Amino acid sequence: MRVSNFSMSSLSTTNSRPLSNAPPATGPQPRFLSRGHTYRAVVGDTLVLPCQVENLGNYVLLWRRGINVLTASNIMVTRDERIRLIDGYNLEISDLEPQDAGDYVCQISDKINRDQVHTVEILVPPSVRATPTSGQLQARKGGPVTLECKGSGNPVPSIYWTKKTGAGKSSARIGDGPILTLEKVERQQAGIYQCTADNGVGDPVSVDIRLDVLYPPDIQVEKSWIHSGEGFEAKLVCIVYADPVATVSWYQNSFLIQSTDRRIMSSRGNRHTLTIRHIQQEDFGNYSCVADNSLGRSRKYMELSGRPGPAEFYSPKWGRLSDSYNLTWKIDSYPPLEEVRLLYRRVLMNDTFQQPGRWHDFILTPEHRPASEPLTHIMSYTIKNLVPGAYYEAIVQAKNRYGWNEVSDIFQFIVASNSIDIPPEESEVVASSKSRHNASQSLCRRSSQHLMLRTVFNAALFSLGMNYLCQRSRQFGLGG
Repeated sequence: MRVSNFSMSSLSTTNSRPLSNAPPATGPQPRFLSRGHTYRAVVGDTLVLPCQVENLGNYVLLWRRGINVLTASNIMVTRDERIRLIDGYNLEISDLEPQDAGDYVCQISDKINRDQVHTVEILVPPSVRATPTSGQLQARKGGPVTLECKGSGNPVPSIYWTKKTGAGKSSARIGDGPILTLEKVERQQAGIYQCTADNGVGDPVSVDIRLDVLYPPDIQVEKSWIHSGEGFEAKLVCIVYADPVATVSWYQNSFLIQSTDRRIMSSRGNRHTLTIRHIQQEDFGNYSCVADNSLGRSRKYMELSGRPGPAEFYSPKWGRLSDSYNLTWKIDSYPPLEEVRLLYRRVLMNDTFQQPGRWHDFILTPEHRPASEPLTHIMSYTIKNLVPGAYYEAIVQAKNRYGWNEVSDIFQFIVASNSIDIPPEESEVVASSKSRHNASQSLCRRSSQHLMLRTVFNAALFSLGMNYLCQRSRQFGLGG
């Protein structure tokens, strides 16, 4: 029979013999063979507290916790079925709970009441919960937001924050402690934040908090200039970022576009497309993509044009000949090109200055385009009477029946050098070398030396010209 909450004062009534009876005076005194100890155990585990005594005689051995008696001799006083005696008087506690922590006393019921104390510390794996418990927060763009979570466990867990990436993986640690504050939040900071608690007991645990950043529409266009031709098709694309989700409208000039069989509006996610089929001349012009939500409106412009696309150069940077250079470029145009304008100029340059020369202007008549290439025009022109080793730049502009295209980006090239002794006033770079060609040398020997001289020249020119190359832009002047 088991008795609950048995106290020390009631022990005399639980056994027919008095607990305070002493052994014969000539007998040995009881003593503990085990020693008191501090035990750490994880919640849910089983723990055994030893209590080994010799010469116990007729004395009663008690297990108590505070004033509550757990066992008296072999009698189970507590009603807790998780507690039992094994291998004598060793106390076993199974399925440990946090409230099992504390001091457990194994006591001999003699006049001295000798005892042995075991201290039990229950280790509890971490747990964590989000605040608010819904795990969802909203914030306005530009304002602050505070994310909070609360962790518990024994020992007290440490808490840190990460942000999940698009692949669902967590990024590097972005904060420590139960509170994460984001100042002047931007739309890119929206997403899922993960609060993780770890105390070394078991595995770390995490909770997710979703942050939605509310902001007016922000539009990016895939291309601000779209090239096409009559009878062909064009796609105008704008990418809209907004929360709440925005409604998107399309305009040509200031007129709202309605969807037809020829003008089709579609969207996929935040990507919005206006497709124009069988383009007619009146379709060319300015278009705009307009996005609205409850926080504002945004508009971005695009141009659909039949004019040629900008020229793209394919020539190598370093020329092969010392007095001429072959310039090759590509231009996209649905109608045939009517006229092409090539401009080039020399740039005098040394280690103290860069001085562009005057532009040389050539008007070229495009050749008939092959039927197999209805869009791309590939043109080439050899510029002659150039200065050996000199630095030049060129631009190209083209015209079709819809007008002139935008001027190309500046293309820089360097004419091959036929000598390493170049007068400073005639060249942007002066390179020196003691190597000399010998007429009796073999062709292989001459080729090797020429390559070495070219390498030295190129390195020197690169070091002097890098600053100039970095400062160039598409702005240029056509005078002097």
